[in-house]
Order: sequence, then structure tokens, then C-alpha cells
Amino acid sequence: MELIAWLVPWEFSPTVVLAFIAAAVLFVRGQRRHRVTVARQVFFWTGMVLLYLSLHTRVDYYAERMFFIHRLQHLVLHHLGPLLLMAGFPGSVMRAGLPLAWRAALRRFLHTAVGRGVEGVLTHKILIPTVFVLMVLIWLVPTVQFYSMLDVRLYRLMNWSVVVTGILYWNLILDRRPAPPAAMTPGGRVISPILTMAPQMVAGAIIAFTERDLYPLFELCGRAIAMSAETDQTIGGLTMWIPAALVEVIGLLVALGTLMRLSGKGRLRKVDREARAKAKLAA
Repeated sequence: MELIAWLVPWEFSPTVVLAFIAAAVLFVRGQRRHRVTVARQVFFWTGMVLLYLSLHTRVDYYAERMFFIHRLQHLVLHHLGPLLLMAGFPGSVMRAGLPLAWRAALRRFLHTAVGRGVEGVLTHKILIPTVFVLMVLIWLVPTVQFYSMLDVRLYRLMNWSVVVTGILYWNLILDRRPAPPAAMTPGGRVISPILTMAPQMVAGAIIAFTERDLYPLFELCGRAIAMSAETDQTIGGLTMWIPAALVEVIGLLVALGTLMRLSGKGRLRKVDREARAKAKLAA
């Protein structure tokens, strides 16, 4: 098959196209106001390309007909793509790419009670990691998987939910600031990938070593590659068990590097002193 045929969307989605165009335009506009290193640009654009290829190309056809390709797709959508995207720290750049009136409106909104509440939910140090894991496990329930693969609306909800929760999660883990102002402490960013990794590895092991076909839908729809259901399921489970865990280890190592850097500069102790001083003043 020619390369151009692989890039043709299996199911065209205007929402995907508009979302990617908007993100790209905001990032490019923001670069005119913010200095963005080459490394950050490479991370951002690599993440964008991987997410687009997984969401809106011929890959989607195979993901609907092979369980292990479906798991590889979600490995990119939930782990690798968002990790690379957020490693480019695009938030401030894209915010700078907004028109001036929109930036002012956003700033005013974030100073309201509703704005602070929304920001608090989207950066909650317990809620976001929990939802991050649940978006893996819930869609793997055989009954849920069956209907989500047949209903295009559920299928798109599934894919978008893992992308969004992946972005929110890696936004917390890759934050290079002390806490506060970061939502999660540097130590918490090191521990969190361990906690989120464990249930995904257990689920992957269960799927890989289960001898009966947990997801008969792929057999009913016709597998795109000549492969037995057991082999397909085993490779899919191993994909969750090993490559996904490796991506989380990368995030853990980045967070550990941030912890060591802040500790070496004495910024952790400084934040602790400031927090105690504010507590005494409030008292």
C-alpha cells in the first residue's frame, strides 16, 4: 500500500482536523512571543504527529480489527503521544498564541471562583492520576469494549478520553516547578507513575495469560491480519504490560531528575519555609 493511502482517514472526523489545526496555529503564533527551544519544538511536533497518525489515518482501520494494534494505538494515545506533547511545555506558548482579547478573557476567568474550580479539578493531584488509570481499565472491560468498538460515538469518546486524560496526567508529572505553585509535589511526581503503572501491568498480565478469547468482537468483525485470537490477545496484553510501563518509567525518571535539581538548588527547603511562614501568618 502506498504511503498516501495510509494517511487517508479511515473515518473522517472534522473535530480531529479542527483540533489539530487550532493547536498547531496557536503554538506557531505563540513562538513569535515566547522563546521555545529546539528540543521543546521537537517534542511538541513529534507528539502531535504521533497522535494524529493514531487517531486519523488507516491505522484506525487495523485498530478496529486487531486487538494488539488497538492496544498499540492506545499506548500512543494515552502514554507516548501526550508524554512527548507535554514535554514541549506547550501551555504558555499556546496561551501566548491567543488573540489579546482572548488572553485577557481567559485571565479574568481564571481569577473567578468558577475558573479556579475548573483549574483545580484539571490539576487535582489525586483525581487526575485516578482517572488516568480508569481510562485504561474501564475501556478494557469486555462488555464495554464490545459496544465501544461497534458504536462510532462511543469509539470516538473512548479515544478522546484517553488522549485528554493522558495530557492532563503528564502535565502534572512533567511540571518542573516546586509545589506550590505546581499542583503536585516533586516527590509525588516520582511516586505517581509507580502507582498508576501497577494496575495497568496487572491488567496486561491477566489479558496476556488468559487462555480464552476475552474480546470475540475482533473475530466477529474479521481480523485484518491472519492470527489466532490467543496470539492477538497475548501480544495486546504484553503491550500493556511492558511498553506502556516503560513509558511511565521515562516519566518517572524525568520527575526524579526534577526532584534532584530542585533539591540541589535548595528550592524544596525554600518552599517549605515559605509555606510554614504563610501558615503562621494566617494563624
